[in-house]
Amino acid sequence: MRINARQAAKKFIESHYPNCEVAYLAGSVVRGEETESSDLDIIIIDSSVGESYRESLTEYDWPIEVFVHNMFTYKNYFKQNIDRARPSLPQMCAEGIILCDKGHASRIKNEALQLLKAGPTPWKTVEIEQARYHLTDLLNDLEGSTNVLEDLFIVSKLADRTHEFVLRVNGHWIGEGKWILRALREFNESFAEQFAFVFDAYYSSRSKIGVIQFVDEVIAPYGGRLFEGYSSQSNRAAE
Repeated sequence: MRINARQAAKKFIESHYPNCEVAYLAGSVVRGEETESSDLDIIIIDSSVGESYRESLTEYDWPIEVFVHNMFTYKNYFKQNIDRARPSLPQMCAEGIILCDKGHASRIKNEALQLLKAGPTPWKTVEIEQARYHLTDLLNDLEGSTNVLEDLFIVSKLADRTHEFVLRVNGHWIGEGKWILRALREFNESFAEQFAFVFDAYYSSRSKIGVIQFVDEVIAPYGGRLFEGYSSQSNRAAE
């Protein structure tokens, strides 16, 4: 029987990064969501490291994802996460259990918490218009499609773009993969359930009417579909 997550993470850190300034254990094992396939997400901050990197390996019968930074690169990644509105590193630092600390762990954790609380960089009008244009293109493709297999991929892209649109126009972080629904729930539980119902109904019935109506309702308050008169060149000029 393998040792528990915290013990395995501590042994891994002591073996591979004995001189690091900060180490956190994050992910499902610290959120109480551990499954048989859960891995250990370990964040290392070590001033002796020249540049950041990510490594995947298995030790102590645990799959391990290690994210290694120095005191400068973690800040760059925080900024990148804010710009793309997916706060993966700040989230891990904020929720992580401190396993090694030479005086910086609490400060970095508080920095991450403040970033999460502040939210991502707000969308400008040009970004909203660009998103409406892309959603319009997907909606038109779906309406005109006669290939049910191609529809699967159009609807998948619509789900991703719609979730991004709703969260960004409301100043919230977006998700990826399983985090899409979690991010929507953090924004609005009722909307998240409606979102899940609409797309689940499509995959059950292959009827695309519900998806089209839902996405149209989402973008309606922001001007609805956008095609005529849209120009990416004019958007660059407005920036």
